[in-house]
Amino acid sequence: MHKAMKATATISVSALLSIGALGGTASAMEARDATETFGRLTALNNSGVAGSAEATVSGRNVVVDVDARKLLKGMPHAQHIHFGATARHECPSAADAGADNQLTTVDGLPAYGPVRVSLTTRGNTGAKSVLAVTRYPAAPNGTISYNRQVRTSRGVAAAIRRGEAIYVLHGVDYNGNGKYDFSNGKSDLDPSLPAEATDPAACTVLHVQR
Repeated sequence: MHKAMKATATISVSALLSIGALGGTASAMEARDATETFGRLTALNNSGVAGSAEATVSGRNVVVDVDARKLLKGMPHAQHIHFGATARHECPSAADAGADNQLTTVDGLPAYGPVRVSLTTRGNTGAKSVLAVTRYPAAPNGTISYNRQVRTSRGVAAAIRRGEAIYVLHGVDYNGNGKYDFSNGKSDLDPSLPAEATDPAACTVLHVQR
């Protein structure tokens, strides 16, 4: 909080006006400093998932909005922001999948890089929460409508501003039985989880909006 020294009435008024002007300028600068990014989801692993994701960056704060549909109903869907300095800064394609044509999270790393932000519904949002299954949004009606402000590192915030960050949504019902099971093997991230729970279902590059 600013404090003005009162030497004379004129100086006092001048100081107060200056304080007000500076406060307004700071707010305006913060608004101008915000960078908006947006992308339409591309379905992966024949999931059929559609929707959009956007991230607005101001300093190190990031407001993330996700609207996704055609998800496996009633199951948690992990979601992250990925970035890697040496990654291709793009969504993976079928060519990145292994011989079984099943695209895993690890298969996609050369395209989108490692997890930088875990988009949980509560608690920690760092990379350590990558598999915090119970804190990711479920899709009771096959849809997710997510909004949360998170705080990240300067480097990741800068990557989002450059349009190099990738949003990835996970959870694929390969055999269509309405639940995650081990029909397509174990997760490449945690063998105690089925691949269906962690394989990517959709992805988008967070493009800077001009």
